[in-house]
Amino acid sequence: MKEAKSVYIAGGITAFLFSCTGPVAIILSVALSRGLSDQHVASWLFGGFAISGVYTLYYSVRYRQPLSFAWTIPGTVLLISALDHLAFNEVVSAYLATAALIFFIGWAGWAQWIMDSIPKPVVMAMVAGVFLDFGLGLVGAFDESFVITISMVAAFLVVSLMPNVQRFIPPTLGALVVGAVVVIATGALKDSGPLPGWLSVPLFFTPTFSWQAMIELVIPLTITVVVVQNGQGFAVIRNAGHQPPIDSMTKACGTGSVLFALVGSVTMCVTGPANAILASVGQREHQYIGAITYGLLAVFFGVFSTVLTWLALKLPASYIAVLGGLAVLKVLEGAFVSAFSGKYTLGALVTFLVTVSGISVPFWALIFGASVSWLLERSE
Repeated sequence: MKEAKSVYIAGGITAFLFSCTGPVAIILSVALSRGLSDQHVASWLFGGFAISGVYTLYYSVRYRQPLSFAWTIPGTVLLISALDHLAFNEVVSAYLATAALIFFIGWAGWAQWIMDSIPKPVVMAMVAGVFLDFGLGLVGAFDESFVITISMVAAFLVVSLMPNVQRFIPPTLGALVVGAVVVIATGALKDSGPLPGWLSVPLFFTPTFSWQAMIELVIPLTITVVVVQNGQGFAVIRNAGHQPPIDSMTKACGTGSVLFALVGSVTMCVTGPANAILASVGQREHQYIGAITYGLLAVFFGVFSTVLTWLALKLPASYIAVLGGLAVLKVLEGAFVSAFSGKYTLGALVTFLVTVSGISVPFWALIFGASVSWLLERSE
């Protein structure tokens, strides 16, 4: 192995730090707005991290690829409107129905067919549109906290210009460590209140059947997971040269979503940003080491999610924005190159424009982009 294992471990740590900050903040926002208890939030995070961490470990070791799982962020946002008029136990019934449908799609072999039916430039344009916010967040962090941002970017550049150092310390790890030191030195840690406890104790929810929940949530959640979230995840993994077991992982999303639902967590998916970070570090054949690191940290976070969430929320938003932006720079570059350097560029452009128009439309971006390519770029 030419690179030290620390390179891949650092990638796993970076992917984990992203997953346990911004996405967790979204869960906390939904919980606060809809009056979910602290125990419910802890149970949700236990499922979202510990269970998905176990799946990540199994698949990454089994296939020697960076194959990480998490929960669907757009699916989390759907709860803001759903919990206005649905009881959470009714939502759980929709989660279970969604899990069954996702499993069936994987079992029938349709997931692979869906991915192969959409032109790769169109999919990568969607990935570029989704990850564009991370790049813009990096730039915007200079206004929010110049000292933290410039120190992290400088550390990233210095390590990037030293190939011998990169064998042991990747640029993102250098930025992570230097940024943490600056955050502490400048007193930028936020007050996240008193420590609520240590171990997370999962709750168990009994589903209550509701036609309204089925109609309102099952199809949107399924589309979000199979096409949008998994589409992003598989796209970045395949673009890095891997061949993920798409149908098997789709079935895993189904079985994992059953376990998620029982502890009050939203549907499981193949994560895009974490896999993008993991698949951008070092040599392809050793990138699964970062995924193992990610999986172990996820299990640890799930068990101790109460205290670790409390700590993560102390980090300033600028620190997370810079770390995430630096981590996905190469992925973002690769997505743009794949989307606009060959065929189907008009469809890719439409996909990109629709994707960046709003957080809730990546699925429609794929539909519009693929349709444009089918109508106007058939010769390609």
